[in-house]
Amino acid sequence: MKNSTRIMSLLALSTAGVLAFGGCAAVEAETVGDGNDDKKELSLAVFNGWDEGIAASELWKAILDEKGYDVELEYADVAPVFSGLSTGDYDLTLDVWLPDTHASYLDEYGDDIVDIGAWNDESKLTIAVNEDAPIDSLADLADNADKFDNRIVGIEPGAGLTKATTERVIPTYGLEDMEYVTSSTAAMLTELKSATDKGENIVVTLWEPHWAYTDLPIKNLEDPEGTLSSVESLHAFAQSDFAKEFPQAAKWIGNYKMDLEQLYSLEKAMFVDYDGQDFGPVVEKWISENRDYVDSLTAE
Repeated sequence: MKNSTRIMSLLALSTAGVLAFGGCAAVEAETVGDGNDDKKELSLAVFNGWDEGIAASELWKAILDEKGYDVELEYADVAPVFSGLSTGDYDLTLDVWLPDTHASYLDEYGDDIVDIGAWNDESKLTIAVNEDAPIDSLADLADNADKFDNRIVGIEPGAGLTKATTERVIPTYGLEDMEYVTSSTAAMLTELKSATDKGENIVVTLWEPHWAYTDLPIKNLEDPEGTLSSVESLHAFAQSDFAKEFPQAAKWIGNYKMDLEQLYSLEKAMFVDYDGQDFGPVVEKWISENRDYVDSLTAE
């Protein structure tokens, strides 16, 4: 099954992320050299299952490694990443969604972490169905719930998307009688893949950008009441001393921009055309094919 290895491996990453959080090494005082006074070792935290963040993180790992840094990707769930940034156990993360999705974490940790900048402002939360589903709007879902086995398949219980679905989507559209199943992004993607392969109807919580939109026959349900209408920006956040310890990297990442076309191209290379976990060669090939863009990210 295409992407089956990819989807199942997300489950393993969740466990690995907990171990990574407990074992983050302290950043050493070595600098990169060649006139760059940044510290050499940089821990880049990645949310388990958030593929746009995985793609951006793998890209920046390759870029920074090429510049003489030693970047360690540390996988963890969302809450431990924010906590780790606030205590300095992690240096940076690239996948903070604002103004809504991760707002509660900013309320809790915002005084102890720093917004380096937004690199994409075209993202949004969605409710998706199979492309040939008999409805096109959330307004019609309650009356057709039986055609979807009376289920909405979600992701992690603590996700901002889960909260938005529970607090806004379900009550607004009268979906309280549907079972809202939450477990993990990997489990949702497995069900979505299985249903579309079999030609069955399914409703899932999803977001754009995501490689599923390039690989699976799905569509977003219209949201006439605007429960998920706000466009989100993807931000890089860092530990409080990041700009002092990594002034050059902070400048590069603060200026980083990546539009949806570029991001989908990278996600397709990593998650659709490739079925594995060793992303290094895949990203290096993508960089070689997009050299002008990549070089612009660190241009003076």
